[in-house]
Amino acid sequence: MHMSKDCKVHETLENIKTQIWEEECEVDNPFAAKSCYCYGYDVYGDILGKASWIEYLFLLFRGERPTVKQASLLEGMAVAIINPGPRDHSIRAAMNGGVGGSNNAASLIAALAVGAGQYGGAHEVANAINCWLNCGTNLDSWQDYFLSLSQEDRADVWLNMEHPPGYDPHSTSCSTPILKTLDYLVEYNSKGTLKWLRENRLTLESFTKCPLAMTGLAAAVLYDLGFNSQQGEMLYLILRLPGAAVHALEQKSYGWRNYPFFRYAIKLDNDPN
Repeated sequence: MHMSKDCKVHETLENIKTQIWEEECEVDNPFAAKSCYCYGYDVYGDILGKASWIEYLFLLFRGERPTVKQASLLEGMAVAIINPGPRDHSIRAAMNGGVGGSNNAASLIAALAVGAGQYGGAHEVANAINCWLNCGTNLDSWQDYFLSLSQEDRADVWLNMEHPPGYDPHSTSCSTPILKTLDYLVEYNSKGTLKWLRENRLTLESFTKCPLAMTGLAAAVLYDLGFNSQQGEMLYLILRLPGAAVHALEQKSYGWRNYPFFRYAIKLDNDPN
């Protein structure tokens, strides 16, 4: 990414307080922007054509340009989680919406709703990031944490966790995609969190009695990149939407008669076809 930073970011945009964005309007149209600045970088002068999508994403969330290794690390994680496949509950929710005739936005909202939770979802990633913030690379701290899992203060919003965040309570061993992703990402994090995670994975799994899940790996990556738990939660939701979108569109094109979860349960007495 080759970007200059000549524009100073203002704290306000008209009456909206923001340190993220600044605009200058067109001379003949106050409702259209002539120039846009993201944390001081000219979006259509410094970023467009000079930065990748993943670099711009990092800038939006972190307020600073990523290093080459940071961008590669985030991009690798994004590729790993972009499409969890039909086994994933959020993908299945989008597929249900698509095959059921819902509009496209509704299918994505279904994926967001189901994928926001604490079993394989974005809030589990947030909880796992908080684990890293509290325990770091101290094995004793991790063991103590897993022995006494912290509970949410507002149980009306989120129920108490039923398993260690970032670990899969229904698996007996760490899956091949997770192991391959961890090995790949360590190349961009050879001295940090991911290297420690790979070296101590089996020990951590002995504490939890559960194998590492993709949510746990994603949390380690996001923690290492400096994202807090809320930023990580948002990113996890966003980065998994493309998979939900394409599966919803595919099932919509096939129709409900070819969908195994509906076709045997629905019987039409007066089928026009």
